[in-house]
Amino acid sequence: MREYALTFVIAAAVTYLLVPLVRRLAIAFGAAPAVRDRDVHTEPIPRLGGLAIYGGFAAALLISAQLPHLQNVFVAKTWIGLLLAGGLITVIGVIDDRWGMDALSKLAGQIAAAGILVWQGVQLLWLPLPGTQLSLGPWLGAMISILLIVVTINAVNFADGLDGLAAGIVGISSLAFFAYYYVVAVEQGFVRQSYPAMIAIILAGTCVGFLFHNFHPARVFMGDTGSMLLGLLLTSITITVTGQFDANTAREEFNSSGLVVFLPIALPLLVIALPLADLVLAVLRRTLSGRSPFAPDRGHLHHRLLDMGHTHTRAVLLMYLWAGIVAFAAVSLSIFDSAFIVLTVTVLVATCAVGLIALPRLRRRGLLPWGRERESAARSDHHQPTDG
Repeated sequence: MREYALTFVIAAAVTYLLVPLVRRLAIAFGAAPAVRDRDVHTEPIPRLGGLAIYGGFAAALLISAQLPHLQNVFVAKTWIGLLLAGGLITVIGVIDDRWGMDALSKLAGQIAAAGILVWQGVQLLWLPLPGTQLSLGPWLGAMISILLIVVTINAVNFADGLDGLAAGIVGISSLAFFAYYYVVAVEQGFVRQSYPAMIAIILAGTCVGFLFHNFHPARVFMGDTGSMLLGLLLTSITITVTGQFDANTAREEFNSSGLVVFLPIALPLLVIALPLADLVLAVLRRTLSGRSPFAPDRGHLHHRLLDMGHTHTRAVLLMYLWAGIVAFAAVSLSIFDSAFIVLTVTVLVATCAVGLIALPRLRRRGLLPWGRERESAARSDHHQPTDG
């Protein structure tokens, strides 16, 4: 556990220290575009923050390879695929943040980065089914893996619409992954699963280090450089574990209903439930209105929270809360025996979250005896642009 903690601190520290340098580079490089009509900030903010995230991730990963215990998980070459694919998606993001890219070119780059991961062994090998598991052939597994990676990249990219939103959600997701892999896998004897646990804790560290500069009011944006990189790394965690985690063995070991077996596939979908829902709704909304699915607008979930009367910070924290509720509820169900208690606590917390979301409307309707005088307070001026 100490080596995990060390890699977390290294990732956070390197990312934190690199951000000011990247910020100055972005300004000199001209990657601080003028404010657009659909943006929710009022002054140009430098992008390219994803360069610092990639630097922090790479540094922590390479240092981990020298640690006594974690170096044992570097037998496979999947970590090389992470560095190569991450580097490619970062370069694509830099080009897009500086000069702009059309949707098809960006999609082609995302598929190429996903292909590198698959080439280096980051590939789905099975899918859980009731009572059994479905083995995937090399070609089908590769196609499904690439599809999952590309969808997650774009889901995180769509979530990158407010200061600290994408980094916070991915950070929460990574911590949920780490809790699952460490508690369930490591403590129960699935030692080989320490590799995805290591990647998860490093990714969480980079998000925390970046949030010191990116939380409202942001001094730098991650841009597509960072959001696509976070989506790529997040998906690689869950895909990697399928090559080391046998479903039938897990059922016998845990003597459970099989939820633990479904989590490697279900957890990433649950963790990014909000960004994924936002992605689906955006595609439907734009398609039904006769526009391109990639055409940007101001109809995202975070925009709706702002329109309801929430401040920037409260809207971001609400999105954090929902991501945490879904992710850690799923992990808790696999760790604790009492599903009733977990579900009861989850329902209570979710009910409170719904109440917080409805708070501004309740104030406007005079249903609350306090806080009405603050409803007309001006919202903050500095918001992150919508990349989706």
